[in-house]
Amino acid sequence: MILSDKEILAQLEGGDIVIEPFDRNCLGTNSYDVHLSKYLAVYKELVLDAKKHNQVEELIIPADGLELQPGRIYLGVTQEYTETHKTVPFLEGKSSIGRLGIDIHATAGKGDVGFCNTWTLEISCVQPVRVYARMPIGQLIYFTVEGEIERLYHTKPSAKYNERTIRPVESMMWKNKF
Repeated sequence: MILSDKEILAQLEGGDIVIEPFDRNCLGTNSYDVHLSKYLAVYKELVLDAKKHNQVEELIIPADGLELQPGRIYLGVTQEYTETHKTVPFLEGKSSIGRLGIDIHATAGKGDVGFCNTWTLEISCVQPVRVYARMPIGQLIYFTVEGEIERLYHTKPSAKYNERTIRPVESMMWKNKF
């Protein structure tokens, strides 16, 4: 079941959902709009290796925007820091973003119960497009969970994305054993 606006507000009030900064105007009927931070990153290497720590170069979106190019993955980050302690957060792109040919995630649209951080976005586009800091980029939708949670994400020793950040985080696949 998806949480309604009233239930999102109730869980914010009770501390089971945290959104910082929170703006009541960003609350939809059953979602909350999140915004693109000024920080982006791109990988330095053309060929990425899943077994190594691929380094990134930081970009800062200037006031007049930044033109994204097709064929490149841009790591972005939400302005909003979020926590969810009883629900599963899903991040989806806004339809207005999709209509500009922008995807905000390749595979990582679902968070875990206990995820406490900003959201790194895997941004790609189908044609050149200019983006701006603070533009609405996505919406968080919260799903209820059936059953008791054994271990929240932020308490797992194997959780790779726990360090609070305001910048996008590159893939940590290299930390897995395979």
